[in-house]
Amino acid sequence: QVQLVESGGGFVQAGGSLRLSCAASGRTLSSYFMGWFRQAPGKEREFVAAIGWSGVSTYYADSVKGRFTISRDNAKSTVYLQMNSLKPEDTAEYYCAAALTIGLERAGRPEEYDYWGQGTQVTVSS
Repeated sequence: QVQLVESGGGFVQAGGSLRLSCAASGRTLSSYFMGWFRQAPGKEREFVAAIGWSGVSTYYADSVKGRFTISRDNAKSTVYLQMNSLKPEDTAEYYCAAALTIGLERAGRPEEYDYWGQGTQVTVSS
């Protein structure tokens, strides 16, 4: 199995940028399809972005497309989420997640992921 620890969250003004990191330990990161999700208070957990095992294929929610970039460095066992042009509606707890196997058409479904980090808070002020 794998353990995931997110970092990089914080407080930023609208239009600013943050880069989240998800450090993995345990089983090698290249074994996992990785995703980022977020959850705002009172709302369901929603898909943000995902990346395939080699890093070539990426997937984004429409709400973040063109502003966020997911990447991975398997040698460093880390997945990143670069967030630019942040908006107040991006405020949420952000989680990374790992899946050993997944149908790509289901990459946006939280229930498809096997392991989760503890989350990192992102707050965007207007």
